[in-house]
Amino acid sequence: MSSTTKTEPLGAVRERVLATLRQDIIAGRLRPGDRLVERELAERLGVSRVPVREAIRALVAEGFVQFESARRTVVRRLTPADVKELFELREALEVYAAGLAASRATPEDLAEVEGLLDQAATATEAGDAEAITDVNSRLHDRIVAMAGNTLLIEALEPVAGRLRWMTRRNEEWPQLLVEHRELYEAIASGDPNRARAHALTHVRTNHRSTVRQLFGEAAAEELS
Repeated sequence: MSSTTKTEPLGAVRERVLATLRQDIIAGRLRPGDRLVERELAERLGVSRVPVREAIRALVAEGFVQFESARRTVVRRLTPADVKELFELREALEVYAAGLAASRATPEDLAEVEGLLDQAATATEAGDAEAITDVNSRLHDRIVAMAGNTLLIEALEPVAGRLRWMTRRNEEWPQLLVEHRELYEAIASGDPNRARAHALTHVRTNHRSTVRQLFGEAAAEELS
């Protein structure tokens, strides 16, 4: 009796490679300036070079990777301008989303956010950076979803990965947990103005913390 082995479709392989490399960058296993060599990555991931090449092109489009020359591809080095632009976008969209969420959240929505806060507390106590990044990203995604505006979700989707990568650099985890709890309480109050105010404070505090981690205290002070 013969057996057959299913061949994974090329598109599925490419998406798997893309997800792996993206997460490696977000988690810091691939650091800014690290070179991406197709042959080495293909060997490590157990795939051909074709899906690796396609994944790298997708990462360039997403803003994670850049071509330094025809033969050299590296993880992008974040600049102050990159950080400023992404946090300006967060300030515009996430603050608006928090206000909508305060007026539209259901008890089920709020219970889900409470569950995410519990997970964040556990990850924070354990000092698990990757878990903290994951659950905090899901918490922000949930708040945007609670706003009930499909166009708002679509506007944030193209930069979601870069936002996650950038906020991963903020390692002031206990403070993040406090801010997220305060934001949750503001949304749960049903007061859109209170929710927007807390969201704005949170985004700006996170901006300063991220700049401090990436570029030093002097750069963070310039934002004050």
